[in-house]
Amino acid sequence: MPAFPLPVATAVSQEPDRLFAQPLPEVPDFVFNEDVVRVFPDMIKRSVPGYPTIVENIGVLAGQFAQPHTTLYDLGASLGAVTQALRRHVRVDGCKVIAVDNSSAMVARCSEYLHAQDAMFQELLPVEVIEADILALDLQPTSLVTLNFTLQFIPPERRLELLTRIRQALLPGGALILSEKLRFEDAAEHELLTELHVAFKRANGYSELEIAQKRSAIEKVMLPDSLEQHRERLQAAGFSKVLPWFQCLNFASLVALP
Repeated sequence: MPAFPLPVATAVSQEPDRLFAQPLPEVPDFVFNEDVVRVFPDMIKRSVPGYPTIVENIGVLAGQFAQPHTTLYDLGASLGAVTQALRRHVRVDGCKVIAVDNSSAMVARCSEYLHAQDAMFQELLPVEVIEADILALDLQPTSLVTLNFTLQFIPPERRLELLTRIRQALLPGGALILSEKLRFEDAAEHELLTELHVAFKRANGYSELEIAQKRSAIEKVMLPDSLEQHRERLQAAGFSKVLPWFQCLNFASLVALP
C-alpha cells in the first residue's frame, strides 16, 4: 500500500491523493481501480499509521519463518510493498514469492515495480505476480503467508474459510502474518481511537470533506474485526498461537503460528 521503503529507481508514483477533494454528488463504493492505483502510495502513507514500519518488519519477521525451497505468499499484494520487503530480507535458498491481487490495475503496476527492483538488486528471490481471487486460489505448501490489510476486504462469512485453507497449506514452523484495521468491543475505546485516527489523517493534510467522503466510500467495502474476533477465528482455523507484534492507533499486525 503506501510510501513503503523502496529504491528511488522503482519510480513509485508520487501523485498526491486528491480523489475525494471535491464534493461528489454521490460517493461510489471504494474500488482498487486505475485512479486509486495512481495515488495509492500517497493514500496509504497519509491514511494508515505505522504502515512503512509494518511493511519493512514483515520482511524481517519473514526471514525468521521462511524455510528453504518453499513458496511464500503475499495475498492481496496491491503494489507489492510486502513482496519487496520479503525479497530484501529473506535469505534462504530456493524460496519463491507468489504475489496475488484481484485488481488488474494493481497487478500491472506491481509487476512494473518488481521489475524495477530486479534492476536494482542482485540475487533477489524470484517472484510471480498473479491476478486472481485469493478465495479461489489453490495454495501450495508454504512456510509463510502474508495478508497485509487484505482480510478486511473479504466477506466476513468467508474469512474463516480462507484462514483455514491457509492453515492447511502452512508447513510446520511456518507463519501467517496478518495486518488489519481494528474495531474495538468497548464503544468508548472505539470512538476514541477512531477520533485519533481522524486526527492522524488531518495532520497528514486531508480535509474534513476528504475524510468524510472516503469514509462513505469505504464503509460498506472494508469491514474490520476486533482483536478478539481475529484471535478466535484464527484459533478456529487451526492456529495454535496468535501473537500481536505491532499496533499503532486502530491498526495492528499479528503473527499466527500453526
